[in-house]
Amino acid sequence: MGNTSSDLSKKYKKVSPVREVMSLLVRNKAAMAGLIFLILLVGVSLSADLLFDYESQVVEQNISERLQWPSVEHLFGTDEYGRDLLARVVHGSRLSLSVSFVSVLASLIIGGILGAVSGYYGGLLDEIIMRITDIFLAIPMTLLAMVIVAASTTNLIISLSLSAVPTFARIVRSSVLTVREVEYIEAAGAIGAKDGTIIFSHILPNCIGPIIVQTTLRVAAMISNTAGLSFLGLGVQAPAPEWGALLSAGRNYIRDYSYLTFIPGLAIMLTILALNLLGDGLRDALDPRLK
Repeated sequence: MGNTSSDLSKKYKKVSPVREVMSLLVRNKAAMAGLIFLILLVGVSLSADLLFDYESQVVEQNISERLQWPSVEHLFGTDEYGRDLLARVVHGSRLSLSVSFVSVLASLIIGGILGAVSGYYGGLLDEIIMRITDIFLAIPMTLLAMVIVAASTTNLIISLSLSAVPTFARIVRSSVLTVREVEYIEAAGAIGAKDGTIIFSHILPNCIGPIIVQTTLRVAAMISNTAGLSFLGLGVQAPAPEWGALLSAGRNYIRDYSYLTFIPGLAIMLTILALNLLGDGLRDALDPRLK
């Protein structure tokens, strides 16, 4: 009898939420494919200096080897200045990913705080914050970038961050509005817990699901926006090897040397696809209605 009850307790032992989410995510082959690709991409970007010398292979011009199609010597070919395209794409991955991740992190912190405060306190403060976010949502991202960007990576990050703050603020606010009415939140207030403690220790941890999913999808959007701004000449400037800048430089040779645009374009497409697949997988794993 004792063994039977022990077996039943093991069978119905509660699985931790993190392990349950990871288990569901592992079963999603598309999400795992995206995750593996991203891990490899981040590993390559972090190892860029070990794989290719920045000065000699990324920046330094070698006109005698200009516009060479992919070969054993240059796997991705060379650009119009004779620079190795593979080296530039690899170093460009570090630049594109770092700009995107930093922009998303900054917008997540600012938008998360604004959304949490707005949703928790409500009233006039909620109205003011939401109307400000509405104003920013009404401004096209490209126009906002034109106002802020001045051929500087820092200004590019600022413009991208500001464009994403309203999205995070609204998502966090809607989650907080749902969670703040739960009994344990009211109990925390009843025993004298401070508002900051309630927001950051009790409410936000229970809103983490939608935030994680939105963060993943927003990184994909940031990579696209970064590339778009650089393509228009509003982002990272030459000779820095950002993917959008590589696309912009290669468009002048697209008829005869299509690899100059195809390869960086493929890098952008695969990275965004991987992030979207991972984001969809996380959304499915974190949504209790789909379990």
